[in-house]
Amino acid sequence: MNYLLKVTFLLMLGSFVCMPAQAQKRTSRKKMASSPKSMVKQVEAVNLADTSSPKVVTITSAFKPYLKDAVKVNFTAASPVIDSSKIPVTYSIPSQNLFFTFQPVAIQPLALAFDTGYAWNNDHYIKFGAGNFSSVLGEAGFSFGNGRNAITNLRGNFVTATGHLPSQQSAKWGLDILSVLHTKNNHEWTTHPYYQSSTQYLYGYQPTTLSYPKDQLLQRFNTVGIEIGLQNKLVNTFGISYHPRISLIGFSDNHENQERNLIIKAPINKSFGKIYAIDLEMGADISATTVPMVPNYLDIKNNLFYVNPSIQLKTPNLKLLAGIRPSWDNQSFSTLPNITVEAKVTEVGLVLEAGWIGYYKKNTMRSLAGMNPFIGQLSGLQNTRIREQYAGIKGATGNHFTYEVKASLLQLNNQALFVNNLGDGKTFSVLFEPEMKALRLHGEIGYTVQEKISLIASATYTQYSSLTVNEKPWGLLPIEATGTVKWKVLKDLQLKADLFVWEGAAYRDLTLQAKRAGAVADLNIGAEFAVMPKLAIWLQMNNLFNATYQRWNQYPVLGTQVLAGVVYSFR
Repeated sequence: MNYLLKVTFLLMLGSFVCMPAQAQKRTSRKKMASSPKSMVKQVEAVNLADTSSPKVVTITSAFKPYLKDAVKVNFTAASPVIDSSKIPVTYSIPSQNLFFTFQPVAIQPLALAFDTGYAWNNDHYIKFGAGNFSSVLGEAGFSFGNGRNAITNLRGNFVTATGHLPSQQSAKWGLDILSVLHTKNNHEWTTHPYYQSSTQYLYGYQPTTLSYPKDQLLQRFNTVGIEIGLQNKLVNTFGISYHPRISLIGFSDNHENQERNLIIKAPINKSFGKIYAIDLEMGADISATTVPMVPNYLDIKNNLFYVNPSIQLKTPNLKLLAGIRPSWDNQSFSTLPNITVEAKVTEVGLVLEAGWIGYYKKNTMRSLAGMNPFIGQLSGLQNTRIREQYAGIKGATGNHFTYEVKASLLQLNNQALFVNNLGDGKTFSVLFEPEMKALRLHGEIGYTVQEKISLIASATYTQYSSLTVNEKPWGLLPIEATGTVKWKVLKDLQLKADLFVWEGAAYRDLTLQAKRAGAVADLNIGAEFAVMPKLAIWLQMNNLFNATYQRWNQYPVLGTQVLAGVVYSFR
């Protein structure tokens, strides 16, 4: 029985093995029946060799590697409407963003080369006019030289006016010559002789019922001087530039007061590369004033010497100057600071500035008379020492607008003040305040459009405090503002306007009471119109508000003044 089961199992296993082979043979015969004879023979040969499975590889297609096509953005625009009335023009707009793979060469300043094709013309002009208040004005200018080796400018002017008050009369005239001589070794000599004379009368006495001979009220100042300078137009081989100047000035009046002044300035600059430099300036201001006294003359010596060494650092965004100023003021030694810094903020086009500086303001009879022409007899002179700490900003907006704002803290020693003399008050005494402080705010704006229009305006506010001797800062203005506008309306028509605004200064009346003058606004306008190629007419109107204000106590100014005249150019 067991034997029968084994035989039966083996027969069944054999049948299962043979069934796939028979099926494969039937499939092969069907393919060979539908194939060419050569293929049939080949398949039969294979089957005869190996009946388990065929070793044939069927290739359906060749493999070719490739990258997937990138997606592209296709812009489809509507076709433009053809304008048959105009000729189409094709514009080629270059790229606005340029990126260079090299560094540009630094720009180096060079001396101006004279254009040999340009002919130098010497222009001359004469200006004359007259107006109310018996006003007469004259001015003339002449130029000489070839523009290459030598240039000389000659200028003269005078103006007179007479007011309605007794002895309210003034006159000024002057003459100056400026010559520039160029040498073959790149040096430049300058000479500037000049003469100035001013005449006024002391008409501001109180009470007005007083009577004086006119010659006793006469106040005339005469100035004669010459300045000589030398400078190198190009930095020499040692990197040094220099510009020494020397001035001789004589000053006198009709009361036998005389003053002699010698001024020497010698600045030297030594550069180290493009960033660093050393400055050294030496100066001397020597003056002697003779005042007639009874029974002898009073000689006032007033000398000032200083040395100003400093180091400079200049980069595109930073400018730093650090130094000191040792000074000898009439044998009194002081060391003053000289530190300034300017930092440029390129993102907003702004410049930050700050500094701690010190300097002297030389007070002479000439400088005091230039500020107040009604000063009386001097009994002494002192120089004003100023220490200033400041911070501010400045910059430009657009292509036409500029501005600056600055705040300062000042410490002043021996500041000159002016008070009316006791009695009639027609002259002023000069007082020197030993010590005082001040807070100053200053602002400037400018607007310019080519040569058509320009505007410049500034304002200064000063608050004086901590006076040790005087009650008030006599004669000093707390608020000052000025503005100038020039407008070229047409080719032959130009307009100009000037505005002066200030708050009145503190003064002391004849009863020694402290008072303050009123606010002032003074507007002047002028115009010039060419009627011929060489002839033009001009008009000038001063004090349009007709305000007889007083800059100095007891001295009212003229009212509205109108002048007109002609100017002829020799071109």
